[in-house]
Amino acid sequence: MKMYFSPSSPYVRKCLIVAHELGLQDRIEKLPASAHPVHRDRAILADNPLGQVPTLVTDDGQVLYDSRVICEYLDALAQGGLFPQEAPLRFAALTQQALADGMLAGSLLARYEDTARPEPLRWADWRAGQLDKAATGLRWMEQHAGQLEAHWHIGTIALACALGYLDFRFADWAWRAQAPRVADWFAGVSERPSLAATLPPRA
Repeated sequence: MKMYFSPSSPYVRKCLIVAHELGLQDRIEKLPASAHPVHRDRAILADNPLGQVPTLVTDDGQVLYDSRVICEYLDALAQGGLFPQEAPLRFAALTQQALADGMLAGSLLARYEDTARPEPLRWADWRAGQLDKAATGLRWMEQHAGQLEAHWHIGTIALACALGYLDFRFADWAWRAQAPRVADWFAGVSERPSLAATLPPRA
């Protein structure tokens, strides 16, 4: 398998964590890519019209995107259990994944506001509104910390990636003070080999 890859992408990290958890990490060749909201990577576009990472090319040549599809494919390939099959746990896990992906989407838009938009055109209220998705998501996580502690599945993996991205790009936000139970949970899961092996590089 081949994956268009950026080491700083939290969505790529989610897929790589799943691969590690399932013992598939050595079967994925990483293809360095430069997904950007303005300067689009033509190499990715050759396989994915959205030009985004992660994009996975399977051993039989099928192209899969986005991270949600790739993660479920890897879980099915390994016959793993990271996607619960029975309701209500399945829908709780998928909803947690949706929450995490939404937190990440807002965080990435705030990041792009800082780095991709010319400074005279930056909109502080827009940036704050996007980061507020991470803040309200974090409040939900603190209120439902028991759900995080009870299960390790695609939902909690995705939420761990969202927290990791906040540490990576918004370290001055100090989210742990707002969510001590989540901070304790995150400290524990961060010791898993899959999370340690997929940390983004520090600038």
